[in-house]
Amino acid sequence: MPAWRMVEPVNFCLNDGEQLAIVGPNGGGKTMLVDIITGRHPLLPDMAEYDFAPSQKPLVSDNIRYIAFRDTYGGDNDRTYFLQQRWNQMEIDASTPTAGQLLEEAYRLAGQDTPERRMWQQRLYEMFSMEHLLDKYIILLSSGELRKFKLASSLFSQPRVLILDNPFIGLDAGTRAQLRELLQMLISEQALQIVLVLSKSDDIPSFITHVVEVNQLKVGAKLTLADYLRQRPPLPDHVLSDEKRQALLSLPYNNKEYCAREVVAMRKVSIRYGERTILKELDWKVLNGERWALSGQNGSGKSTLLSLVCADNPQSYACDIVLFDQQRGTGETIWDIKKHIGYVSPEMHRAYQRDLPAIRIVASGLKDSVGLYVKPEAGDYDVCRWWMDIFGVGHLAEQTFLKLSSGEQRLVLLARAFVKDPELLILDEPLHGLDNVNRRLVKDIIETFCQRRNKTMIMVTHYEEELPACITNKLWLERNI
Repeated sequence: MPAWRMVEPVNFCLNDGEQLAIVGPNGGGKTMLVDIITGRHPLLPDMAEYDFAPSQKPLVSDNIRYIAFRDTYGGDNDRTYFLQQRWNQMEIDASTPTAGQLLEEAYRLAGQDTPERRMWQQRLYEMFSMEHLLDKYIILLSSGELRKFKLASSLFSQPRVLILDNPFIGLDAGTRAQLRELLQMLISEQALQIVLVLSKSDDIPSFITHVVEVNQLKVGAKLTLADYLRQRPPLPDHVLSDEKRQALLSLPYNNKEYCAREVVAMRKVSIRYGERTILKELDWKVLNGERWALSGQNGSGKSTLLSLVCADNPQSYACDIVLFDQQRGTGETIWDIKKHIGYVSPEMHRAYQRDLPAIRIVASGLKDSVGLYVKPEAGDYDVCRWWMDIFGVGHLAEQTFLKLSSGEQRLVLLARAFVKDPELLILDEPLHGLDNVNRRLVKDIIETFCQRRNKTMIMVTHYEEELPACITNKLWLERNI
C-alpha cells in the first residue's frame, strides 16, 4: 500500500518508563508513524511486538488510546456537522446530549464503577476545571473545551500508552499548565506512558524523556530530550522570501472594496444560550486599519464574538451591531457581509469533511461557501494557485484535502481566507497544527498583508508569541460562570 509506506523501513522501540515526543515538519510523516504503532495500518506477522505489562488487557486497542488532531474538532464521523451549528439553538432538542452525559457514558464503558474510580473521575474534573462544562450541550463546546472533553473521556479507560496529537493547541495558558501537571501526575501515579505528537517543537514538556523526529517520511533515531534540544536548529527571523513579500505588497486593489470607517461596532451586546450567558453587555469598536488581538480563557466567548462579525450567529439580529458602517438587520444579506471577510477557524476546519482537491477548497473562499457549489472561472484558479504558492502548498493543489496532514490542511484553509484579498481578516487560532517554520511563514504573510491600505484584522490565539508584530489593539474576554 504506497499510501501507507514510509520511504525506508521503520525501526522504532518505546521502552518501559520512556515518555516520548514525536516531532517533525507538516507532512513529514508523524501521523503515519503513529498509525503504524497503533496498528491502524496492518503489518506482516511478527513485524510489531507489544508487551503492555503490568496491564492485563489483551488487545492493543485496549492498551493504546490515541487522540488524533481531528478528534478534538469533533471527529471524522460527525457528518451532520455544519459551520453555524454551534450558534444555532434550533439544533438543540431533547436528544442533544450534554458533555456530562457523554462523559458519564464513557466512564461506564471504561470499567466497573467503584468508589476509587469515582474519586479519580472527580479529581480529573477538578484538575481540568471541567465542572462548569458538564451541563453544557456538546455542540456548544468551544474548540478548547472539546479538547478537555476528549482527553477526559479517553483517560477514563486508564490506558497503558496515551498518544496525544498536538494536545496543547487551542488551550489557554492556564489549561496548558493544568494539562502538563495532569500528565505529570498520571505518569508518576500510574503505569502510563505518554507519546506526544508535536508540530510546535518548542512545546515539549519537561517530563518528556526522549524525542523521535520524522521528516520526509523517514523515522529518525530516538534521542534524549537534552540531545534533541542541543541539535535543534534555530528558527529563522523570517521565512517569506523578499520576492513574495514584494508580490504581496504589489497586489492591485479592488475598485469595489469597502472603505468603511467603523468595520465593527457593538453596543451593549449580550448573547445567551438558555441560562448560560456567553457575552454580557459588550461594547467594542474596530476601526479601519486596526489589527486586534482577541484573547481570553477557553469558553469566554471569543469564537461566539467572531460569529457575530461573520454573520453566522442568528442572535446578531437582536443585537446593536454595525458592520462596515451599516447597521445589522437593515436589509443586507449575510453574503453582502461575507464578501468583504476572509475567515479561518477551528469550526471551519471541522466543517470541511469532503475529500475535494485542495485547490477547490481554496476556490470556495471566492464564493464564501464550505465546499464548492459554484464552478469558478478559469482565471479564479490562477488566483488560487498564486495564494497556495504564497503559503507554500502550491504543489498540493490537486491533492485531496482529507489526505493532507492537519498542518497542510490549515495552510490550505489560510490560503482560502486570503484568496479574495479581503478588507477584514478574521483569524481564529490560525496557526493550529503548524510547525515552527510554517508558523513563522504565516506570521510573515499576515504582517506583510496588513501593511496594505484598508486592511483590518481580528486574530485569536492563546500563545502570546504567535501574535504578529502588526497588532495595534487587544481585547481580553472574561468567562461568565
